[in-house]
Order: sequence, then C-alpha cells, then structure tokens
Amino acid sequence: MNRTELVQNVAEKSNLTKKDAEKAIHAFMECVQQALVEGDKVQLIGFGTFETKNRAARKGRNPRTNEPIEIAAARCPVFKAGKALKDAVNPERDDMRKR
Repeated sequence: MNRTELVQNVAEKSNLTKKDAEKAIHAFMECVQQALVEGDKVQLIGFGTFETKNRAARKGRNPRTNEPIEIAAARCPVFKAGKALKDAVNPERDDMRKR
C-alpha cells in the first residue's frame, strides 16, 4: 500500500474527505518524527512502538574495491510491533498459544 492508497482507506474508514485524511496522516508522521528527533518514543498500545536505537560504529567493506571502511555510529529509527498487530498478522500464532 502506498501513501495514496493509505489516504483513500483512511478517508473511507473515518468518513473524512481525502484532503482531511491526508492532513491527519501528515500530522501523525510529523508528530512521530519530531518525537524521535527529540529522543522520545511513541508507544501505541496494541499497535507498536516507534523509537530510536544507537548503532555502534563498525568496520565494513566496500563491495567494489574490497577495501575496509569505517561505518560511523548512527541513531536509527526502529518500529517494534505490538502484540495485537502481531496476532492480527499471524492468527495461527494466537491459536497455538491457546493450546
């Protein structure tokens, strides 16, 4: 699903106009981005958590020249799916727990 399809789906499910759905999605993405930039995490119970993780500097290799290179440390955004989302995507997983 791309952004246009997402806007269409949100508009249909929430009885918003496409323009209002686009604004809502844009505002949500801006809020999540700003929170991550500030070092906060965004936790949506049941859906998942957006946060940043520090990635250590490491050695790598240039695939063209095979020369060793140093890959700098970085802060990376990550998303961890919540239980309800995992169960919705993998219904058989939920069935196995009940046994």
